[in-house]
Amino acid sequence: MGKILIIVDREGTGSALPRGLELAGRLGLDAEVCAFVHAQLGQLKLQGAGRSSIKSHLLAKRKEELEAAVDKLRAGKQKVRLRVLWEQDVSHWVCERCADEAFEFVVKTGQRSETLMHTSTDWTLLRECAAPVLIVADNKWRNTAPVLAALDLTATSATKKKLNDAILREAVELAQAMGEKINIIAAVEVPALLKELDLVDPGKYVSDAREAMAGQIATLARRYALSEKLFKVKRGPVEKVIASEAAARRAQIVVMGCVGRKGVRAKLLGNTAEKVLAHLHTDILALKP
Repeated sequence: MGKILIIVDREGTGSALPRGLELAGRLGLDAEVCAFVHAQLGQLKLQGAGRSSIKSHLLAKRKEELEAAVDKLRAGKQKVRLRVLWEQDVSHWVCERCADEAFEFVVKTGQRSETLMHTSTDWTLLRECAAPVLIVADNKWRNTAPVLAALDLTATSATKKKLNDAILREAVELAQAMGEKINIIAAVEVPALLKELDLVDPGKYVSDAREAMAGQIATLARRYALSEKLFKVKRGPVEKVIASEAAARRAQIVVMGCVGRKGVRAKLLGNTAEKVLAHLHTDILALKP
């Protein structure tokens, strides 16, 4: 049986714990719940034993809080392993954990305080974690329902086509487990420079792109027993098309690909999943190639 890794907020339980346990139960997966405690004890005028005592007290207190929360949220005999760790660098620990053992996905409450000079745990996990990452929204839209799969149907490389397949497979499994419908969206972005210089007719560009997508759509629809009518293609920047469709459909989860950039380029440009996060009030499951 597979399992998911749930990262609990520093304080309280946050949205990741209930959402993660709910999804694990519906998908028939085990759950590993990890919470992190850390405090700067070096400035305290204590011997090593005194610091160890404070550390043990903080860990035990946090574990007691979370055991009660897990017992309340656990579905029946659902298998849940709870770990409370003394760790400051959460993203590094999670990436190492996912490199050591396979998880279906990581679940974490979203944090949206990124600036040019600060890379949040969310961004680091989206770029570097080996497992798919589910960023859970704190302030969701009301009455959310379907699962939305966001595909790159303009892709021609085998790697990106394989990612499309993984996205759709995951979205179908989630929709079935949640008892909800699935919607599928793909964007066609007309190159701004060509448009500005009148070197391309935007309408014909989109029409030609849709025609080129027909083969991929037919293959994916047949593979997952879906109607080709579910595959919607809209014109516009990818992140705006996805956000607009998710809002219109009131999607409870958006499943999409994440091809991360690193370094200064990543801080300046981000990637599509990160840009979508800024616009959505719902959960995002990001898969890498």
